[in-house]
Amino acid sequence: MSENKTKPTAIDPHKFIAAVPHPTRRADAEVLADMMGAVSGQPPKMWGPTIVGFGIYHYVYESGREGDAGAIGFSPRSANLALYGLTIAPTAPALLAQLGKHKLGASCLYINKLADVDLQILRQLAADGYRYMMDVVHCPSEAKILTKEKTPGI
Repeated sequence: MSENKTKPTAIDPHKFIAAVPHPTRRADAEVLADMMGAVSGQPPKMWGPTIVGFGIYHYVYESGREGDAGAIGFSPRSANLALYGLTIAPTAPALLAQLGKHKLGASCLYINKLADVDLQILRQLAADGYRYMMDVVHCPSEAKILTKEKTPGI
């Protein structure tokens, strides 16, 4: 089985954020880092070259593939902010309906800028996503097998 491509790195997340070229995207990344750090109680950690993650969870799929990933996180891309782990909790659909301007991908939430959304709703999505990842999805010691049906968004 192939090795996971997205792994924790030694890159300083604060330096990464400070180097984001677009000023609005950089400022939004700083807000997201503070918000996600506060709701998770975890320091930021770089996952690969562009994802700032908070917390870590272990997963195992039916195929036998397993690995670790950031519980929640974001990537300040040139086109938008990609947010990870915020759409998986059972509370997400109702919160997303109140969020404001956004798009959904297979497992990502995309926002052009934080000014387009309700920050309190986004904070709740992050808190609920983190709790769900750690309490339901995370499986370090049990033989829990995840399927797309059981854990949509992964």
